[in-house]
Amino acid sequence: MRIKNIIAILFILSSIFIVNAQPKKYIVHTVAFYNFENLFDTINNPNNDEEWLPNGLQHWTSKKYKQKLQNLSRVIMQIGTNDLQKEAPTLIGCSEIENRGVLEDLVKQPNIIKDDYGIVHFDSPDKRGIDVGLLYKKKHFKPTSFVNIPLIIYRGKNTGAIKSEKESEEDKAENDKIEVANDNRVYTRDILLVTGFLDGEEINILVNHWPSRSGGEKKSSPFREAAGRLVRKVMDSVYKINPEAKIICMGDLNDGTYNKSVKEGIGAKLKKAEVKRFGVYNPFEQMYKEGNSSLFYRDAGDIFDQIMVSETLIKEGHSSFRYWKAGIYNKPFMIQTTGQYKGYPLRHQANEEGFSDHFPVYVYLIKEVK
Repeated sequence: MRIKNIIAILFILSSIFIVNAQPKKYIVHTVAFYNFENLFDTINNPNNDEEWLPNGLQHWTSKKYKQKLQNLSRVIMQIGTNDLQKEAPTLIGCSEIENRGVLEDLVKQPNIIKDDYGIVHFDSPDKRGIDVGLLYKKKHFKPTSFVNIPLIIYRGKNTGAIKSEKESEEDKAENDKIEVANDNRVYTRDILLVTGFLDGEEINILVNHWPSRSGGEKKSSPFREAAGRLVRKVMDSVYKINPEAKIICMGDLNDGTYNKSVKEGIGAKLKKAEVKRFGVYNPFEQMYKEGNSSLFYRDAGDIFDQIMVSETLIKEGHSSFRYWKAGIYNKPFMIQTTGQYKGYPLRHQANEEGFSDHFPVYVYLIKEVK
């Protein structure tokens, strides 16, 4: 009788173990960034878009524009998809867009119209007439606030000087005087800060497109270092409002994961164990060390397109959204297969409307379903 009782108890315990060992279920959201490379319409707008008109240097026609939109939407619908995640990204930061109108045309493309993307966009003072923006799935993300933060930098003796908040009227008047006398300001893209609720949980997103390497990496580096410091200051401002804020910083930084602008300006770390309170983890630094690239600069692969996450997104447990893993989306149809630039991103050419000179990057956020 005792043996039968013991067997019965063991059977009950094993049944409980099997029930408790059922696989956990998670909500998964893909967060992406994609440099759309010169997404201009064919309308002559009051910006520096002459090159991208039908009679301009690029001979940019409606047919080419429509093909570009179709190509980009083909990529967007697939970024980050796999056996686990079958949906297009929930959040997509983007750069090199001419205006809000091109984003409105993009989200209406047949490939992604069902995803019902909303748009956050501001015009920037950039000399090329390009901006950054954010696309979001309305059913999952509800923006509560958004602001464009100017990166105010100057050439010459003021190189690298920044103002990280909206100028006061007094400051603006003084800066206007300086610029009238000697306009040394580098007009570049604003930083976009969007706060909202992702399936009920507050998330803050910073979208960046930092100053280019025009004039050489060394000469232009102070501008990107200023951008890194500005990002850090914005993050600190968010933390003052909510010390437990979850922040995602993304963009085309025109710098690698190893550059001073990222390592010192933002303070991004290679390893999760190195990230302290209010710190930042950059999963793309390890990816770069492993030989991955999001673009090719001067015939060398690099990762200028990065997504970094705050310490609050790498904590233990999955009762709320956490960073899971990162990737670069570079499927064969997006890659040049012949010629001098074989292996590079397939971009726009005289006789072919490609995708972009950058591959999109992405991270997954996951949360356990109770």
